[in-house]
Amino acid sequence: MPTLGELLEPYGSVSLIGMCKNAGKTSVLNRIIRESAHKRLALSSIGRDGESQDLVTGTEKPGIYVPAGTLLATAADLLKHSDISREILDTTGVFTPLGEVVIFRGRSDGSVDLAGPSITTQLSRLREQFFSFGAQQVLFDGALSRKSLCSRQVSEATILCSGASYHKNMDVVVADTAYQCRLLTLPEVPLPQVTEELKGVLPYAKGEFLPMSAEEALKTGEAEGLFFGGALSEFALRPFLALSLKNITLTVRDSSKILLKEDAFQKLLRRGASVSVLESVNPVAVTVNPFSAYGFHFDPEKFYEKMSQAVPLPVFDVRREAT
Repeated sequence: MPTLGELLEPYGSVSLIGMCKNAGKTSVLNRIIRESAHKRLALSSIGRDGESQDLVTGTEKPGIYVPAGTLLATAADLLKHSDISREILDTTGVFTPLGEVVIFRGRSDGSVDLAGPSITTQLSRLREQFFSFGAQQVLFDGALSRKSLCSRQVSEATILCSGASYHKNMDVVVADTAYQCRLLTLPEVPLPQVTEELKGVLPYAKGEFLPMSAEEALKTGEAEGLFFGGALSEFALRPFLALSLKNITLTVRDSSKILLKEDAFQKLLRRGASVSVLESVNPVAVTVNPFSAYGFHFDPEKFYEKMSQAVPLPVFDVRREAT
C-alpha cells in the first residue's frame, strides 16, 4: 500500500476531517508534511490547531512542525505562538476572534499555531491565494461538523480521521465511521435552480422544481424527488412519512445536512427512497487513532483490522506507521 503522502500525490488540495476531537488529525497532518517534503505545501485550519494542550481535555497535543518554505494562513494574534521566522505575504480580509487571517511563508523550520477561515467561499479564495504564491498542495484541517470543507470548491480529496476518543466501544466507532464514509460518497443529482437562499422542501422532476407542494406532488405521483433546503432530519421528514416514498430521491446540498442516525437512514432505504446530494466529496482514506484522550485505548491491530473490513477505502494507523 502507498504511503499517505503518495496516495495524495495527484491532488492539489486536501481536507482532513475528524469524527471527533482528538481523532488524530494533527498526527495525520504531520505525517503528510513529512511524506510530502518534496512539495511546497500550504496549510490552514478552520479551527485552532497546533496548540500544545487540548483546551477541553487538558491533554497534551502534538504540535504542527513545518519545514522552511511552507505557506501558512493563521489569525494574526497566533503569529506570536509560532516559533519560525516568517515573511508576511498577504492579508485575507477574513476576521476571526483571534484577529485577521494573514498569509505568510515560513523562513525556517519550526512549529506553528493555525486558525483560519471557516466559510466555504473564504476557504476557496484562500486556496487560490496559496496557489498564486506557488503552493503545490494545500492542506485544510477541519471537522466532521463542517463537511462543507470537503466541497470541491475547497478540496479535491478528503481524509476522514477516526479514533478511540469518539466512543469507548470499538464497534460503535467502526460502524459510525463506515456510515460517515457512506454519506460522504452519496451520488449527485443536478438541480441547477437551487440557490443559497432556497429553503423548505420542494418537489422536483426531470431536474426542475414543480409548481406544487411536496405533499401534493407525492400524492399525485408527479415527484421524482424532494429537495431539502435545510437539514434532512427526522423532524423534516415527519410530514412525508405517511406518504409513499418509493422511488423518491431525497436531495440535500451536501452530506453535512444529513442529520439522520444510521437506523433512520436505513429505514428510508427500505421504504424504497434514495438519498443524494448536490455536491459529493472525494474521500480517499480513513485514518485510525487507537489512543483516547480520555485515558483508555483500543488494541491497535484489532482496531485497524475491523476498520479495514468496514470501509471501502485505504486505512492508515498513522501513529504506528510514523514510528
